[in-house]
Amino acid sequence: MGLKGKKELPESKLVVEKVLLRRKFIPSPQGTNIMFAFFAQHFNHQYLHTEKDKGPAFTKAFGHGVDLNHIYGENLDRQLKLRLFKDGKMKFQMIDGEMYPPTVKETQAEMIYPPHVPEHLKFSVGQEVFGLVPGLMMYATLWLREHNRVCDILKGEHPEWDDEQLFQTTRLILTGETIKIVIEDYVQHLSGYHFKLKFDPELLFNQRFQYQNRIAAEFNTLYHWHPLLPDTFQIHDQEYTYQQFIYNNSVLLEHGLSHMVESFSRQRAGRISGGRNVPAAMQKVAKASIDRSRQMRYRSMNEYRKHFMLKPFQSFEELTGEKEMAAELEELYGDIDAMEFYPALLVEKPYPGGIFGETMIEIGAPFSLKGLFGNAICSPEYWKPSTFGGKVGFDIVNTASIQNLICNNVEGCPLMAFHVINPATAATNNVSTSSTARDETGPPLRSKEQFAEL
Repeated sequence: MGLKGKKELPESKLVVEKVLLRRKFIPSPQGTNIMFAFFAQHFNHQYLHTEKDKGPAFTKAFGHGVDLNHIYGENLDRQLKLRLFKDGKMKFQMIDGEMYPPTVKETQAEMIYPPHVPEHLKFSVGQEVFGLVPGLMMYATLWLREHNRVCDILKGEHPEWDDEQLFQTTRLILTGETIKIVIEDYVQHLSGYHFKLKFDPELLFNQRFQYQNRIAAEFNTLYHWHPLLPDTFQIHDQEYTYQQFIYNNSVLLEHGLSHMVESFSRQRAGRISGGRNVPAAMQKVAKASIDRSRQMRYRSMNEYRKHFMLKPFQSFEELTGEKEMAAELEELYGDIDAMEFYPALLVEKPYPGGIFGETMIEIGAPFSLKGLFGNAICSPEYWKPSTFGGKVGFDIVNTASIQNLICNNVEGCPLMAFHVINPATAATNNVSTSSTARDETGPPLRSKEQFAEL
């Protein structure tokens, strides 16, 4: 930076206003829904932990991967406060016959809530920030229910087991479930491929492979997918603004998980790449992402593309695929080789019918898959029934899907996928979550030649 283009980088606030800020909501061409958006936010909070006191270059992520600390707590003290110490279960409360997280008053595990939130709505879960929006608390509740459900199954299989063995084995099972759901439902949707991705750790058993992971700062920055968020949130017959939605767990109790899952499954999320789709409510977050990138002296977009063996962009028009934003960027940066990493990811022209541009996929996918398959439970030493309490536990892992998670823990088993489902098509074809039935736009297609290049 500074070697090409203007001597001074443009003001970050100006970059956000000119090319990142939403003018009008641009929906995901893949039919991505809000259930996907909140899953992404919930899932990535277990390994993206910026150490605020030390600055953006530091992380307090403990395993740098999938260890479910966002469910069980990031340290032993928090975990112990959340545990029931009976039958391996986590603490919970029953409200109108349904299981919800306990309150902060009961657990004494700190959560971030503003003073106006009443005590009975201060739910206590593994990640202290999950009280922020009901979508995060919805997933926290789902996984709490799943943990306690699996404990009951293991208790039936192993009546001789004590609380500790039931708890730890259940945590391993949920770790396996999470990885399988992320690969076979979450990454499946993102890829747009029409063949089925499969989570099978045995594929790597004859390969030299490190079962460990490190989170790069750039991966953290890349994962800022705020354009997914809509302008308002639709639940059942009500519409919520951001002001009404944040720190409002009463939404969870008022509508229940069934209505929330159904509503978020039907509401479409935004397109991520392509520019001008960051909601106004996230304007400060986008600016902070640029400022932090500069503080850590990230290199330019083209330098990262070369590092990942991608052809550098020759012009702003090639980056964006259009003329208006390209001219704005030319005015801001002066030279395509001075274009910053984070803004470039969000303005890059998306694949036809896709939510991402090439760079997001080519840099993000290897990091993601290494982090998932690099988990210790995927290694030859651990990928066996005994790790998961025997065949029954191993079967729970191997049959996990986002639809099964919903059906096992939400009344009425609402139809669920990470894309907006066309109900008529789904009913005709007897569709489950892994179906390719989507709304009328469909997913992006890639040719055999394109896939071979990937």
